[in-house]
Amino acid sequence: MGKIPYFIMILFIAIAFFLHILALIHIFPMLLSAPILFTSILIFIVYLNDRRRFRGF
Repeated sequence: MGKIPYFIMILFIAIAFFLHILALIHIFPMLLSAPILFTSILIFIVYLNDRRRFRGF
């Protein structure tokens, strides 16, 4: 059950990367694909960084 969020986030990054490739060949708008790719990578990095943080007593 713990690996499902990783799989969903990596799948979202792959879809965003595919949309960005389509934007580079002028099939999809670049103004939409770049923020989608950025936010998908940012959410993945924030999720990896926030897992085992000590929150105090």
